[in-house]
Amino acid sequence: MKVFGYCRVSTAEQASNGDSLETQKQQITGYAMMKGWTVSGFFVETGVSGSVPLADRPEGQRLLTAVVRDDVIVAAKLDRMFRSSDDALATLKGLKAEGIALHLIDLGGDVIGNGIGKLVFTILAAVAESERDRIRERIRDVKRHLASQGIYGGGKRPFGFDVIDGRIVPNAAEQAVIDRMIEMRASGSSYRAICSATGITDPSTAKRILQRQKVPLIAT
Repeated sequence: MKVFGYCRVSTAEQASNGDSLETQKQQITGYAMMKGWTVSGFFVETGVSGSVPLADRPEGQRLLTAVVRDDVIVAAKLDRMFRSSDDALATLKGLKAEGIALHLIDLGGDVIGNGIGKLVFTILAAVAESERDRIRERIRDVKRHLASQGIYGGGKRPFGFDVIDGRIVPNAAEQAVIDRMIEMRASGSSYRAICSATGITDPSTAKRILQRQKVPLIAT
């Protein structure tokens, strides 16, 4: 049996809020000592979001490849390993099938062999995913507010506008294309016909441009 620690930070700021890599390593080492184990190695993930599935992270992939039956994986917290309930439960199922134990210190230890631990794990994994979704929605709200103020909030430049000195300003040529698209759509033209007439790459792009302009939709 070998024991492996998994640590992750997504941003430099976490070094100051109790989730630093060194703090996680100390917690894992201390937990292993209480169990009479020796940590064989650490898999350390830096600058990787918890929303990325464990198997798709560089160190997460190495960890899952390295462990074999009767090995133990230890992490300091649930959210260091997972932020998606689907990923958490799928990984848990796979580890259990392969005879590999998973211990999450903030959940009291074993979340595979302990029924209560597994229940708490399932609930908190769903909570972690919900929290991530709320953060995404707040980011979208901020970007929408900035756009309403004519301030560029990052991302792809919207068709019909240029970004100059951090502000969104109309692009005269593309605005003329949008005007023509609006006229064609209002007269019943399909998105495909609009693309052919204006040079827009595909119907889905034309639809997004017109929806942004709040044009009433007509069935294609």
